[in-house]
Amino acid sequence: MQPGAALQAVLLAALLAGPRARRGEGQPVCREGTQRPCYKVIYFHDASRRLNFEEANAACRTDGGQLLSIESQDEQRLIEKFIENLLASDGDFWIGLRRREERQSNSTACQDLYAWTDGSTSAFRNWYVDEPSCGSEVCVVMYHQPSAPAGVGGLYMFQWNDDRCNMKNNFICKYSDGNESFPKLHGEGTEPATPILPGDAGKEDARETFKGNNEAALNLAYILIPSIILLLVVITVVCWVWIYRKRQVKSSLCRPLYLLDSLRFGHCSVCFNYHGRFDSKFSDGLRAFRSTKNLCLVVIKKVILGSPGGTVV
Repeated sequence: MQPGAALQAVLLAALLAGPRARRGEGQPVCREGTQRPCYKVIYFHDASRRLNFEEANAACRTDGGQLLSIESQDEQRLIEKFIENLLASDGDFWIGLRRREERQSNSTACQDLYAWTDGSTSAFRNWYVDEPSCGSEVCVVMYHQPSAPAGVGGLYMFQWNDDRCNMKNNFICKYSDGNESFPKLHGEGTEPATPILPGDAGKEDARETFKGNNEAALNLAYILIPSIILLLVVITVVCWVWIYRKRQVKSSLCRPLYLLDSLRFGHCSVCFNYHGRFDSKFSDGLRAFRSTKNLCLVVIKKVILGSPGGTVV
């Protein structure tokens, strides 16, 4: 195997055993919860991330397992159930069956040259019709083509087929000897657990993103609401100050206009609003000023005409 492929396999295994495994994703699924063998079905929705046979084999070994060996019809059906639970689209799965690299003799059938990479001696096989073809196709996949039309042997679902080893596929790991270091599964039941696999990672990421967005929105609300209240208070204060000053300016129109004369002669200055006629208040005030024998400036503001000017009496 090339160094680049080996590195990719190691990185994949590290990903499978990383933080997501601790959150319950990509964990092996065991019979009755803990009974071995355990299995890990690795499905990639993105076909570009799938691995060839050697990369998949190295990833399983680094993770403490082996590419899947299927030793009975019951085990075959169990794996089928695991894959069905994925609701996955088209994509075959590597299993740990490969043709031995030796010259075929006249007395040796092609299919007898296939052996399990984990050392199993099981003779169980589940070939599709007319398989294996025994040409340049050396490694074995389990068919998973739900959208493909049926062939001579029926739908291309879960039967085995020999394929070129450099093809990119999903794969299945098997853990039999107890040397694996994956976390213990929670909820030990009497029925096989439903596998939670990397194919579900996108859903978990979406949930975490949605949760993160909600928290960010709440934090933003905590900042905006007090800011809006403070802004309203500031606007209210500014409006009141503006109104108060405007009233002061308006009242200043009724101050003495002839300030120098008032200081020089000591007479007063009075402001009345003129509405077209002199009211009794004006007349009484004028008589009172005259009775004191003081000269008094009376400024009459013409309210009706809206003029700030006045008439001096």
